[in-house]
Amino acid sequence: MPTLKKWFFLLLISQLSVIDSWGWGQTGHRVVGQLAEWHLNKKAKKRIDALLGSESLAMVANWMDNVKSDRRYDHLNTWHYLSIEDGKAYNPAIQEKEGDAYEKTKMIIQVLKKGGLSAKEESEYLKMLVHLVGDLHQPLHVGRGDDRGGNDIRVTYFNQNSNIHRVWDSQIIDGKQLSYTELSEHLNRRAEPSIIQRYQKASIEDWLQEAVALRPIVYDLPEDGRLSYEYDYVAFPVIEERLLAGGLRLAGILNDIYGR
Repeated sequence: MPTLKKWFFLLLISQLSVIDSWGWGQTGHRVVGQLAEWHLNKKAKKRIDALLGSESLAMVANWMDNVKSDRRYDHLNTWHYLSIEDGKAYNPAIQEKEGDAYEKTKMIIQVLKKGGLSAKEESEYLKMLVHLVGDLHQPLHVGRGDDRGGNDIRVTYFNQNSNIHRVWDSQIIDGKQLSYTELSEHLNRRAEPSIIQRYQKASIEDWLQEAVALRPIVYDLPEDGRLSYEYDYVAFPVIEERLLAGGLRLAGILNDIYGR
């Protein structure tokens, strides 16, 4: 029979494997939700507030990660990411059979527009949409397909053992020691009308190609895999731009669904 120490070790490993598959960490996802909420029109905000009750878009943004602890939602596990080979377009043939972030985001938008859902169904689809728009703006969730979105690329980040996926998900953001509201306010200062219009006119297919185009930055790693200030200096502005784009685009989608 396994010892208590062994059970603890197995539990720790299982939790780490789940964390490595997440999109933005909790702060990043909340930033996307908060930015979106600030850019809802009045009608959309009223309808969304009625649907979510006491919850905000920022605070439901991590729901899709949190329900990984509930086996009833296991079918959502592959919805957080997709694969695009270098130099190629989205290919449904190489995606997970249970679904991927691109096709499921489009499906959820269509379902919410169509309506006719129960309150619980609509609330859950809305929470999924908030999360998936965030995931699609984390470059490593539009992966190459050969390294599990960077999870297989081991690095050290400021002398901590890690992988490149986790660095982009949370470690760079968390290293700034900003709350999600502080980071949201910082980014929202850039949200001028011309910027909003430019982001919101892009298609979801455009989002995927934006992520692919960032790979030279993401994978520009030193041979020894030791990341610190130099990598951080280049990567954080990219992360800021991705979070702002995700938040403003989510607002545009929600205004289209609920604000007409």
